[in-house]
Amino acid sequence: MSRASTRFDTKKVNSELVTLTYGALVAQMIKDLDNTEDVSKQLERLGYNMGIRLIEDFLAKTGTGRCLDLKDTADKIQSAFRMYLGVQPNVANWSAAGDEFSFILDSNPLTDLVELPDELKNLKYCNIICGVIRGALEMVQLDVQSWIVQDQLKGDQNTEVRVKFIRRLEDAMPAGED
Repeated sequence: MSRASTRFDTKKVNSELVTLTYGALVAQMIKDLDNTEDVSKQLERLGYNMGIRLIEDFLAKTGTGRCLDLKDTADKIQSAFRMYLGVQPNVANWSAAGDEFSFILDSNPLTDLVELPDELKNLKYCNIICGVIRGALEMVQLDVQSWIVQDQLKGDQNTEVRVKFIRRLEDAMPAGED
């Protein structure tokens, strides 16, 4: 028996593990909270808490400096999607003012193997992504809003996550930072 036949594609295994684990987490939250709106809020809060921790890991691994503008920020978030979820979203739908854009995910690993029953159609299943974006950007002094515009679980062709810049958190800068 050859050694090659026993090897796993670790990216595929990791992706499936994340999908199944996340699905189990959401299912448990639905049982515990009994209200899809509360579950959606908790998923966003969980994502926010993950984002404030993931940003440190991302900055350490990539060695990137401060973002010059929102387009630079979008490019770095796009890199983070690739690094942590193994997908490359498209950055699109920029607002005329340049303060709002979307990430378009043709393939969303969180929704693989998932079907929402009719009674859960109001659930914002991927709200954790919005929270991660908001939490990570807050840690680098950017206040943003993030929300799901399109969702493959609800019959849309792709998943679209919208990000809107609110303000720079200048007053929250640590001492000694420029």
